[in-house]
Amino acid sequence: MGSSFSNQILPKRKLVIFSKPKFHFQFARPQRALVFPAAPLTTHYQHFHHSNNNTTIESTTQIKMKTRILKVPLSSPGENKSQQQELGSWSPSQPPLQTWSIPLFTSPPEEHHPLAIAATALKSSNLPVAFPTETVYGLGADATRSEAVRGIYAAKGRPSDNPLIVHVPDLDMLKRFLPDTGLPEIYKEMITKFWPGPLTILLPVPTGKGGILAPEVTAGLETFGVRMPASALARTLIKLVGNPLAAPSANASTRPSPTKAEHVLEDLEGRIELILDGGDCSVGVESTVVDGLCSPPVVLRPGGVGIEELKKCKGWEGVVKGYKDHSEVGDKNGTPRAPGMKYKHYSPRARVVLFEGGKRLEKGDVKGGGGETVAFIRTGKWREVAGGSRSSKVEERIRGEGEEGGSFVVKQGVLLDEDGKEITKLLDVDLGQDVKGVAHGLFAALRELDRLGADVIFVEGVSDGDDIAAAVMNRLRKAASEIRH
Repeated sequence: MGSSFSNQILPKRKLVIFSKPKFHFQFARPQRALVFPAAPLTTHYQHFHHSNNNTTIESTTQIKMKTRILKVPLSSPGENKSQQQELGSWSPSQPPLQTWSIPLFTSPPEEHHPLAIAATALKSSNLPVAFPTETVYGLGADATRSEAVRGIYAAKGRPSDNPLIVHVPDLDMLKRFLPDTGLPEIYKEMITKFWPGPLTILLPVPTGKGGILAPEVTAGLETFGVRMPASALARTLIKLVGNPLAAPSANASTRPSPTKAEHVLEDLEGRIELILDGGDCSVGVESTVVDGLCSPPVVLRPGGVGIEELKKCKGWEGVVKGYKDHSEVGDKNGTPRAPGMKYKHYSPRARVVLFEGGKRLEKGDVKGGGGETVAFIRTGKWREVAGGSRSSKVEERIRGEGEEGGSFVVKQGVLLDEDGKEITKLLDVDLGQDVKGVAHGLFAALRELDRLGADVIFVEGVSDGDDIAAAVMNRLRKAASEIRH
């Protein structure tokens, strides 16, 4: 015990690799999901409210709910220029980011397009709709209607004091919710650089004659978070609804965030009616949340925009970190200032053990507890655990369009004792050394290892930094049951 994991995994034991996989890994859309428009379903609800530590959690029993996946044509969260033009475009007669135009849906109207179907549902019912962004899939509802926003909390099982981020398609819509003085000066350069994109800014809650947000969005705070997503699909959906969408990640509360439509279905099947399938999310972690209304300005949640990039903006040179990485931290009786600050997040069913600071695996980690399935996520220095020339490879595309770092391989093996008896099943994933690739594949890897029956997942952490590595380690620390240094 205590020695580093070396070439000999266990003395007097041998690692045997299956010549054929014991599982067939085909990451296709589940057959039970419909991929075509259908008539709206009638749903009956039974609402239950219970309190814990002054926090209300609303759970809902949904009867005869059928969840449909609608494939959105000619689009994905990482659209190319021609696809963006298909869904919408920036008005050439207006300043940058001012007006998102959607002529496809106005002349002539495209009533049967999946985005039009989803927009109609968001306007006419209180059921949230799952949709892709460049970060993760979101679960959206009209941010101005309380009943609709409560549907988000019910579907996710989300605590009511966890605020939601508001999404807008352009500055025209944002203007309705700004104070009379307009956008605070400290944000102007920042949104020019990072919008549309994975950056959320905090603004005062509107109280005047302009747009009014449902109180459930802000969880009683005096500020609200807002961002403009990079996805043309998301901006077009919001524009069709005509009001901003409140949208947390489209997963069950505490679970890893979804980066595919199939991930949403795993968690929310039977809880919502519609999932818009726009392909894989290109960033893979949520947006960075910042508060520029205080001095010095604060990063409340690390995400797709790194702190080192924020420091290059005027007024943000002295930005400080206002978040902690461990799960369920902070004032348990207080309302978090931003999502992800208070409650446990991003956790698979398997126990997660995070290794930091170059800490290496030990022999006992590979052996497991006897009869367990032990999984490993590697990001650079760890040696392959379930590898070998006879290893079985099963590949999942997690980027699309053939980008670098666009797939990961799950390898399966078993550890046998000297008598040939199976001790431990092994699952091995290599996300590569590129931190953006790690961010992109992290949630998908956690979910896939869960699906394959892992009892424990050992994760090789990445070096902390002020780039997207901060977001990766923040998510891993919150997911981890144990951290080893």
